[in-house]
Amino acid sequence: MQPLTEEQVRSALVNATADERERLAVPMSFVLADWDHLDFFAWLDPRARGRGYVIVERRGIPTGIVVRAAHGSRSHAALCNMCHTMQPGNQVALFTARRAGAAGERGDSVGTYMCADLGCHENVRLAAPLAPSEVRASVDRRIDGTRQRVESFVDRVIGAEWRR
Repeated sequence: MQPLTEEQVRSALVNATADERERLAVPMSFVLADWDHLDFFAWLDPRARGRGYVIVERRGIPTGIVVRAAHGSRSHAALCNMCHTMQPGNQVALFTARRAGAAGERGDSVGTYMCADLGCHENVRLAAPLAPSEVRASVDRRIDGTRQRVESFVDRVIGAEWRR
């Protein structure tokens, strides 16, 4: 990803209201981010429980969405739909995002199960190998798959009217 400023992050959020853009709080890790090695940037808002942000590059343009975590926890193990890592149930949450544009104004939203800390970028890299014979290529495929699934989720939020 290209390095972003806080203002670029705010303007990239396609499903955010003006108030949400104004209240956005970037994490401490924002200034230390190694942008060259990020497939996407996601974080939980340190000031708003359950609100998070996901920024991806679509055709070289930063595009972001606001997501909200459902409250409650699950007692059994769950699979994150983004990074495909198995987690304890309380470490996976249903995140929803209001659709961009007129669809979002009507109340339409989309959702998916994601790592509760939005740490998919790190989790897919830290996950234990699936088998003793696993090779680096399979880790690279998991990384690429995670990026593609995150971009696909952002595309679902954007909808047809915002696609360029």
